[in-house]
Amino acid sequence: MPKKYHISIKTAEPRYNPIGKYATVEFREDCAGSCKECVKKKCIYGIFRDNYKHFSTMNEPEYLYTCQSCFRCVQECTKGIFSRVINPEYRTLGDDYWKPDIINSLWYQAHTGKIPVSGAGYRGPFVAADFDSMWTDMSEIVRPTRDGIHGREYINTCFEISRRATPLRFNADMSLASDVPPILELPIPLMFQLPATLILNEQILLSAVRAAQALGTLMLIRPQDHKVLSPYADTLVPCLTCENYMDYKELILKSRVVELADALDIEKTITEIRAIKPDSFIVIGIPLDSKAASRALELSSAEVDTLHFYADDHGKELHAEHPIFLKEMIREIHLKLVDNFVRQKINLVFSGGIAMAEHMAKSIICGADGVIVDIPLLVALECRLCYQCRNDLPCPAKIDHQINPEWGSRRIVNLIGAWHNQLIEVMGAMGIREARRLRGEVSRSMWFEDLEMENFGPIFGKRKIAGIK
Repeated sequence: MPKKYHISIKTAEPRYNPIGKYATVEFREDCAGSCKECVKKKCIYGIFRDNYKHFSTMNEPEYLYTCQSCFRCVQECTKGIFSRVINPEYRTLGDDYWKPDIINSLWYQAHTGKIPVSGAGYRGPFVAADFDSMWTDMSEIVRPTRDGIHGREYINTCFEISRRATPLRFNADMSLASDVPPILELPIPLMFQLPATLILNEQILLSAVRAAQALGTLMLIRPQDHKVLSPYADTLVPCLTCENYMDYKELILKSRVVELADALDIEKTITEIRAIKPDSFIVIGIPLDSKAASRALELSSAEVDTLHFYADDHGKELHAEHPIFLKEMIREIHLKLVDNFVRQKINLVFSGGIAMAEHMAKSIICGADGVIVDIPLLVALECRLCYQCRNDLPCPAKIDHQINPEWGSRRIVNLIGAWHNQLIEVMGAMGIREARRLRGEVSRSMWFEDLEMENFGPIFGKRKIAGIK
């Protein structure tokens, strides 16, 4: 059995006091002042010790970044002077998809490398739109051997981005007669690509590529960024087009993997890249639109290894009046290839809207081989998704010029370490030891739309719910 893939985490403190969700308000004139053990000192999470300067400045309200909502301080104060409120600044983070809770959770994971927990449990709606209308089957969670994080079980999270040889042919002596293409396997089913529409500079690029190298994964880049990142050539995937690839012959020779933007004459360009570097792995970048499934079927017969589908930042279909969400689009493309008996030949990866670890697992269940992470990389560097940079306004977190690549890479490694542990937890609870076995395994998931139709459809008929397709 190969050695377990392990991501080493190390606490990376935030540069600025993060925007916490909760604040405490105290009526100090009623404080007894004689408690031997103030409830603040007894906080089992050390929230007050780590998040405020109460005793030196007496600041109020106190914004508690990592509060777990256990309410112990509120309940056990002998004078009942505590109350909890929502930080108004917290509500300004992100947007309708990249919600404040997601951003806060990503900050915490990048800071500690740990899986986030909540002392008050999940307090949101039972079902919502998009990935929140899908649940995973945890029926194996009661088995004591399902313990991948703590070492009693081997759970493999590898995936390939190299084309598969199918079917295999054998000689009479049972030796392999097929020409088997080279294999490129990554230890975790995700790759990196920094969003070009937000802040992008040398320090951020170095932070991300160092993290990718430490994790053993790959990072998609613009070809003009290669000069800065040239020491990390094995980790880089330059994104080229049919118009400019001849300008980057040297870059193709240095790179293990190349991505080409989809075009009408893509097969000719693929042949020419193979002539430049025969052992190059080729990814085709395709917009996730209404033609994506049929285009995937067409390209499955071409000499490509992986198809990369781009959704928008919210995981929605492109160029559509009523866009479909990522999970349905993944399912459509996956089943199109399954129905035509070519799914095993090629790999599918998706980007856009991958905001949490569960989105990675759910995407694979829907039929993806892996995902590409973009915006969470910037959030790990304390981006608030305020989008001021798009309006040429200064960044409040100063990630445009104050990032130390060593610190930045540590934050990103911590984030992916937490995601990896969550993937292992989900797979262990589902009784699955191999990430490739999880691909397309929708029988181990539950979809709200199907459950509602099955249980209430015969009585009420089909109906639409606001925000859920």
